[in-house]
Amino acid sequence: MKIFLTLLICSATSGTCLPPYTYEESYSSSYNCMMAGYNKALAKTIEIGRDNINKHKIFVKFICRGAPKLET
Repeated sequence: MKIFLTLLICSATSGTCLPPYTYEESYSSSYNCMMAGYNKALAKTIEIGRDNINKHKIFVKFICRGAPKLET
């Protein structure tokens, strides 16, 4: 089964989140997706930067989900 990583970036200050972003790359296991999720969340946190994270109380979360089954 293909597993896809979706990243969510939210602000606790405003109580809102950006639209979820699902990566096109798929993973062969939940473990591989989780490892990628932690790495991509860390990279996004660094990209956003300390000042913006602290000012807007931004947090990054992710989910790994299987591709929806196609109906026949």
